[in-house]
Amino acid sequence: MTTTLIRNCRFAIVWDDQAQSHVYRSGVDVVMAKDRIAFIGEKYDGESDRVMNGANWLVMPGLIDIHSHPFSEPMNKGMWDEVGSWKLYNTSLYEYLPILNPDEDGVKASYGVALSEVLLSGVTTLCDISLPTEGWLDILAGSGLRVSVAPMFRSGRWFTRNGFVVEYDLDEACGYQAFETALREIDKAEAHPAGRLTGMICPAQVDTCTESLLRDAFSEANKRDLPYQIHAAQSLAEFHEIVRRHGKTPIEWLDSLGVLSPRTIIGHGIFLDHHPWTHWPEVDDLGALARSGSTVAHCPTVFARRGIALRDFGRYVRRGINMGIGTDVYPHNMLDEMRLVSYIGRVVSESSRSVTVGEIFNAATIGGARALGRDDIGRLAVGCKADVVIADCAHPGMRPCHDPLRSLVYSASERAVMHVFVDGEQVVRDQKVLTIDYEAASAALEEAQQRGLSRIRQLDWARRSAEEIAGSAFPRR
Repeated sequence: MTTTLIRNCRFAIVWDDQAQSHVYRSGVDVVMAKDRIAFIGEKYDGESDRVMNGANWLVMPGLIDIHSHPFSEPMNKGMWDEVGSWKLYNTSLYEYLPILNPDEDGVKASYGVALSEVLLSGVTTLCDISLPTEGWLDILAGSGLRVSVAPMFRSGRWFTRNGFVVEYDLDEACGYQAFETALREIDKAEAHPAGRLTGMICPAQVDTCTESLLRDAFSEANKRDLPYQIHAAQSLAEFHEIVRRHGKTPIEWLDSLGVLSPRTIIGHGIFLDHHPWTHWPEVDDLGALARSGSTVAHCPTVFARRGIALRDFGRYVRRGINMGIGTDVYPHNMLDEMRLVSYIGRVVSESSRSVTVGEIFNAATIGGARALGRDDIGRLAVGCKADVVIADCAHPGMRPCHDPLRSLVYSASERAVMHVFVDGEQVVRDQKVLTIDYEAASAALEEAQQRGLSRIRQLDWARRSAEEIAGSAFPRR
């Protein structure tokens, strides 16, 4: 490892400990020594192995992606962009996602594409919510990313026989076997020589896990001092299912189980009692999340494609809920997700003042760090991890660069991200990922998708082909 000096930054988003806030600073030097931020200030006169001229740069903390499925989502590109089950309130979860699955080579290709995409969009810490596969920990470690490894487990699967009824095949014993497998994967992750892999306890979905599995998993998270993430309130069908089983909303039920806490991350958290689609007498789901200190992992793109939206980001923030942001779907572009957080939040609240880019950046940095129980990432401060992103203020998409963060999120996006460092090691240089062959992974993914498409008819409840389900933008002649 080397000492890297970024000299005379045009802008740096620096953590002000007294104000407990990010602030802009100009003309400062930022020094990374080994895996830590060693200096932020004017005219650094110490030794350095490398000097980089920051005169045209925005230097900022690496982004934290707290909800992602890199092992499978890239396979779905071009198929589920405009598809939702119209008799299941437009979700794609039950009818479509289970029928296009990557094989072993497809999983590796999916990882290569997704991990490249998050790096190129400024992510330095990723939560990987995936099914354990051969070699996945080495793939994650080799990417150079800091990764919270979250092997999913559940008591059984969901499925539909007709496109309008969701059924469940639950087996408590199988759920506990999967739980034990996940714990072994977490042990291996935390012992990995890369030193950048940590664990997360992840019962997959609120409707596919038994009460005892949810409680025992949460107890294990407390015992190990690990985050605990679960998909909940992500579809209207799930909302109705939990009400049918327990007479409570998904959040109300999780609260009654005692599994809401500062270590708990709710994946999506859209269909709460206040959401107009639920037509539910409010029992204050937002209040339960705020009082417990739980985090909501907000991933707007995957839902916006199906006409579904959180109601709304600014409302959650004002209620005191810790918010994080994830890339739940292809492309894994964190900056694009951040832009959509703003636009969707403003549209559904019918107010241009409902959410600011500062609040969104907080969610993508310190909000994600808080969800992971860390105060050494998500901020530029001396002593914190040297996870640093550099954007080019001279890029045409950044100009005029009156407010660099607004220019980055609302205009330039990943096109202006030049360099990325994790633990002081450079993983993106001049917009090229150094740790992954992105082009080769993309080519392999295209071949894997073709293999997956050939199996869709056998897996679909109605025995339809890929073309019959998703069609094309224009007729194929």
